[in-house]
Amino acid sequence: MAGARSFTVGFWMLVGSRDEAAGQHGSTHFLEHLLFKGTKTRGAQDIAAAFDAVGGEFNATTGKESTCYYARVLDADSALAVELLADMLTSSVLDRLDFENERGVILEELAMSQDDPAEVAHEAFAAAVYGGHPLSRPIGGRPEDIRAVTRDSVWAHYRSHYRPWNLVVTAAGALDHDQVAALVEDGLEAGGWGVRAVGTHPPSPLRPPGRPPPPGLPAKGRIVALGRPTEQAQVLVGCLGLTATDPRRHALAVLGSALGGGMSSRLFQEIREKRGLAYSTYCFHSPHSDAGSFGLYAGCAPAASAEVAELMEAQWARLAGEGLAPGELERVKGQLAGATWLSLEEPYSRMNRLGRAATVMGELPSIEEVVARVEAVSADQVRDLAAELAARPRSRVVVGPKSARSAL
Repeated sequence: MAGARSFTVGFWMLVGSRDEAAGQHGSTHFLEHLLFKGTKTRGAQDIAAAFDAVGGEFNATTGKESTCYYARVLDADSALAVELLADMLTSSVLDRLDFENERGVILEELAMSQDDPAEVAHEAFAAAVYGGHPLSRPIGGRPEDIRAVTRDSVWAHYRSHYRPWNLVVTAAGALDHDQVAALVEDGLEAGGWGVRAVGTHPPSPLRPPGRPPPPGLPAKGRIVALGRPTEQAQVLVGCLGLTATDPRRHALAVLGSALGGGMSSRLFQEIREKRGLAYSTYCFHSPHSDAGSFGLYAGCAPAASAEVAELMEAQWARLAGEGLAPGELERVKGQLAGATWLSLEEPYSRMNRLGRAATVMGELPSIEEVVARVEAVSADQVRDLAAELAARPRSRVVVGPKSARSAL
């Protein structure tokens, strides 16, 4: 990226919460924590101090299908960032005392999430939409999973999935490709994950694009009410959505923006601006390699939850029946095009885009091509997709006091 002074690198492991075996639930997120706790040659303090000494940032994020360890430093410190991340992935020791200490930290993290009613509602929505499928499980695991899982189980999960043939490395910013490739090779070689190690094993395939829906997805929607002594009710309605590689994903982006993607969207205008019933309301879609979810959200006064749920579904039905209003399609396309370009001015976003292309999409179209695909979406495609989604089994989730259950 011309003019950038920073360098961002991500080490993507092709394992997420959906890949955990029985007795290992929560292990992927547990590993995200543990890999910062020390390697054969560095302690946790050494790793943290090395990044702090150069003003760098380092962190990790666990998803349902991958885990990414990343760092952002000045370009002059790119070798340090690659070396440290490679050491963490290849040579972590998962010390037993660190394991027990981190168990407590993760339980506190989960407790913090339980104190966030919106997060509780979204987790309940995923469970309702995906049913008994592994995609329904919380990424961080449930408290009972974290209390029960053993260090040996997490170690087995690490040894099974953290292998060189399950690794993708992406980088963006101030860099030279060949230099970065050499740094990665050196770092992996030092940890026993080099070319020689990979050469003895066939590469693991990426999650193949376009594979059929997984078994175990529910045929019916669910109604879920979770009591919380909150001042506001969290209301979600939705259904199974599209996969990450579905050719209609660009139509879905337009649909989502029109329904609830900005201040001019239908949900925002109808629920907040015209009626003052919510501060936050939006549309969301979470695509994965072989399934996805689509939903609408609003946070509102418990007494208004039924009205808000009906308004959200009415706007969805109206779009499915009447399609986009004159001028709405072009406005939404402009919004998506501008947001796409603006989001990629930062190296971290570029690194993320590369990682998603390599681990899920199987292609890396130019930004111009992505914008062109959005521009090619027609009003009929949006209406037809809205109608198809509206006809799918629908789930409703409400989190809040008993008075909010009228939304169900």
